[in-house]
Amino acid sequence: MGGCVSTSSSTCSSRSNGEKVSPECLGISMFSRKRSRRTFSDHVIALKHLSSIPNRIFTNGKSRTSCIYTQQGRKGINQDAMIVWEDFMAEDVTFCGVFDGHGPHGHLVARKVRDALPLKLMSFLQSVESKGNGSAADCCNENPGSEVVDPDKDQVNTQRREAFLQSYKAMDKELRSQPNLDCFCSGSTAITLVKQGSNLYMGYIGDSRAILASKDDNDSMVAVQLTVDLKPDLPKEAERIKQCKGRVFALQDEPEVQRVWLPFDNAPGLAMARAFGDFCVKDYGVISVPEFSHRVLTERDKFIVLASDGVWDVLSNEEVVDIVSSVPTRSSAARILVDCAAHEWKIKYPTSKMDDCAVVCLFLDGKMDLESDNEEEQCLSSAALQSNHSGIAAESDAGHNSEPSLQRNTTVRSAEENDIYKRAVAEAEAEADQETAMTEDQKWSGLEGVTRVNSLVQLPRFSDERQGP
Repeated sequence: MGGCVSTSSSTCSSRSNGEKVSPECLGISMFSRKRSRRTFSDHVIALKHLSSIPNRIFTNGKSRTSCIYTQQGRKGINQDAMIVWEDFMAEDVTFCGVFDGHGPHGHLVARKVRDALPLKLMSFLQSVESKGNGSAADCCNENPGSEVVDPDKDQVNTQRREAFLQSYKAMDKELRSQPNLDCFCSGSTAITLVKQGSNLYMGYIGDSRAILASKDDNDSMVAVQLTVDLKPDLPKEAERIKQCKGRVFALQDEPEVQRVWLPFDNAPGLAMARAFGDFCVKDYGVISVPEFSHRVLTERDKFIVLASDGVWDVLSNEEVVDIVSSVPTRSSAARILVDCAAHEWKIKYPTSKMDDCAVVCLFLDGKMDLESDNEEEQCLSSAALQSNHSGIAAESDAGHNSEPSLQRNTTVRSAEENDIYKRAVAEAEAEADQETAMTEDQKWSGLEGVTRVNSLVQLPRFSDERQGP
């Protein structure tokens, strides 16, 4: 529990032995500085010292402007990963990401992407900036709500888009070449954003989603979906897959879920059209090319929520905005949202295995909770979420979890803030006996059959030679 975060304004971070690690040692520099070419050894060093980077959190916790939370489902190890990195390359720049793994090694793929993709994006952003005129900060200083007058705006967006495309391409290439990580039948979604002043740049693949909460003309909070769920049921995605000889169809047991299948085998049944990894279907239409978008934020925009599909399968965009808007403290927003999703899973899909959930809540006014709010939250959390916190294992920088238990709290979503924790306590106590440690037969298997929560139905049965179904 808790995040690896430092709010120090120093230009150096500390290693565990007291030695200082400067941002330059990690290949991190301001946009306006000249970038030297990084070698592979530089990249390895950067990954090794990720935990020493200030203002970077990747486990349950909060930062100056955000809170993040993940909870394991009922399939086995948590395959979701998330990150918030403030002061990303420069001040007033924030990187956020959510990554949802699938397949036997999906948890390792998601964590690898979480750690490596931000560094790759940083490198390519620096590269395109070095080719342009001036710094990135100079071209992103528009005031929220004001009309943007920038003759180079299209060029800037083109540069950002190219940086996202190249970083995603490099990430997938690295996964393919990993000798100790089998990504043939495992992969991960990715939804990433870079907030730079009032500018929001996004790149994404798979079916994780981002929404924006904004005030309308009547001063009511509305949900604006920022991304598209890139699933095989989209006509454009399905057409590309079919042109590459892949097959797209739904199983009789779940007619609402379109999946990707090999042309010569009823596998793997991938429930998304774009992903990192999944090299068994990369020749048959599944790609890792991200969709890119740019948006200029205004004063009406209040917060952004990024989440894996475990949340969106049971909660609508409007429900998510309502939940986050009504939390008693901002620092508890991600946790309460996950609790609400867990509760809805039980009601809507009682016979299915609940999916993992990961949430990032980014508050655009740059403010978190007052000290009094934090003290109140800590008192309530100790009672309401005792079982849930005991089930979240701390993750080392190497990306391995200790064996977790699956006790979890379920919170009833309510508009009345005073009832949230009372109901959570009651339900947690009622379920304590039923949801202790998970038995061996509850662990996820790629061959266990079809359930709604599986992104991958089964593994291909071929090795060196193609075999028929």
